Amino acid sequence: MIDRSCDISQDVSTLHANEQLKAASQNLRGSIAQGLEDALTGAVPGDDTLLMKFHGIYQQDDRDLRPDRARRKLEPNYQFMVRMRIPGGLLTRDQWQGIDAISRRYAERGIRITTRQTIQLHGIRKPYLRAMMQDIRDLGLDTIAACGDDSRGVVCGTNPAVSKVHDQVTKIAQATSQRLIPKTGAYQQIWYGENRPATSDEDPQYGPLYLPRKFKVGYVIPPINDIDVYGQDLGFIAIVENEQLLGFNICVGGGMGQLDTRDDSYPRVAEVLGFVGPDEAPEFAEVVMGIQRDFGDRKDRHRARFKYTLDRLGNTWFLDELAARRGKALAPARPFQLTHNGDELGWQQGSNGLWNATLYIENGRVDGALRDQLHGFFQQYGSRIRMTTNQNLQLVDVDASELEQIGWRLDDLGLSHRLKPDQQAAYTLSCVALPTCGLAMAEAERYMPDLLDLFNRLKAQYQISETPITLRITGCPNGCARPYLAEIALTGRAPGRYNLYLGGSFHGDRLAKLYAGNVSEERFIDLLAPLFQAYSQRRKTDEYFGDFLVREDLLSDLPVTIRAS
Repeated sequence: MIDRSCDISQDVSTLHANEQLKAASQNLRGSIAQGLEDALTGAVPGDDTLLMKFHGIYQQDDRDLRPDRARRKLEPNYQFMVRMRIPGGLLTRDQWQGIDAISRRYAERGIRITTRQTIQLHGIRKPYLRAMMQDIRDLGLDTIAACGDDSRGVVCGTNPAVSKVHDQVTKIAQATSQRLIPKTGAYQQIWYGENRPATSDEDPQYGPLYLPRKFKVGYVIPPINDIDVYGQDLGFIAIVENEQLLGFNICVGGGMGQLDTRDDSYPRVAEVLGFVGPDEAPEFAEVVMGIQRDFGDRKDRHRARFKYTLDRLGNTWFLDELAARRGKALAPARPFQLTHNGDELGWQQGSNGLWNATLYIENGRVDGALRDQLHGFFQQYGSRIRMTTNQNLQLVDVDASELEQIGWRLDDLGLSHRLKPDQQAAYTLSCVALPTCGLAMAEAERYMPDLLDLFNRLKAQYQISETPITLRITGCPNGCARPYLAEIALTGRAPGRYNLYLGGSFHGDRLAKLYAGNVSEERFIDLLAPLFQAYSQRRKTDEYFGDFLVREDLLSDLPVTIRAS
């Protein structure tokens, strides 16, 4: 018998409070519309903050200002983050320029390219939310399901070397995103003023309780694992032969988030279980998401992601349930190879003869001078633009006749150095963290420039400057920058304190292990120094740092700080 004591089959009154909230929300309406009209506070009331996540909006406040405002007996400096749904990360030039204009009109913190290949804007005040959402609609974009207990915007690899199938895979990713978004009329009713009263069956795919937690889907095109496919709830790995897309290997159960305070909370890499044809992929994603909808844990939100459902019920059960819903079993997985998981910066010619340029954007932040530089560039550049899951920006499908002119323009605007930044910078990621993220325990984005400088100096000391090492930092253990797949990662524990993880795979298919807990910057450097020295002296030809640590058995099961005590 399958244990169904915690899933959607149970009475709503026995489930987590969030499930009861969704059930009573009139398909995600709640009292959001009324709260937007309340001029006495910069916040929206009560539980509506949770419902607004389904609309792509997070309520935040400036944590740098909290102590002073509390001393003055003022409410927190409430503001909102709005995240767009941009499946595959693909924009036109006009859409980018429109987002630029929106960021200048409403946002206080510029533009941020996220680790899920989209854009989020911070520092929006409540009175401007409706106008901003309508401006986003006018660009042909939306924010539906960019947050919340639903399918997030579907990501897609950006490897131009396989551009002959890349457009095909991108279109499949976009179709998948469109198929998986909620169909409730709440979004149009609240933000666009359309007459969309709630009905009992307006969102049949999700039902009144939606998903237990978020559900992330991604498409990758080997050999470059630029989306960290093993960190997705559901990953599609393109199988290409003779420049033809044969279909996708599917992998399930990846996820980065964890709680440091619970032993039953952990990151997990996805497992490859089979193969589907290219035309099957969007429907297949819906079927898998439906299984998670029906069987995911709705009593314990910290155990509600798909990875826990699979570990609780088992792969055999999942494959049987999948076959029953599809009417056929999965075909066997096909051979493939992934070589690394970063972006290839600079100019590359795709197999279609067109050129692509990936520009390095530090921490995905586009504000100040950089925002102005890009605005000037895109006034003349007339093709498509793509964001990457590594927070960079790619110029897409440039004709050879344009290369010289574009090169001059990049030089004139001071952007050309972003084609070839510091070697290590291309393999670093950070989350937003402080001051806006309510979950952050330590700095990440603001600390990354200093961390990168320290890291580069340490690499130079041991003559490994030219060796790429994946380095990631997050302000908390939730893992928005996918730290647990990095060769070296820091996750925030307290101001100036981090957990240090080591030994992930450069290819993104092995988890890092906790090496030291609650370390300061100085301790972090002290711990890495002897490992870098050993790596410099004993590594094999072309051996990556994470692989070296595993081969040499340098990673204990007991973290350093615990061992030392």
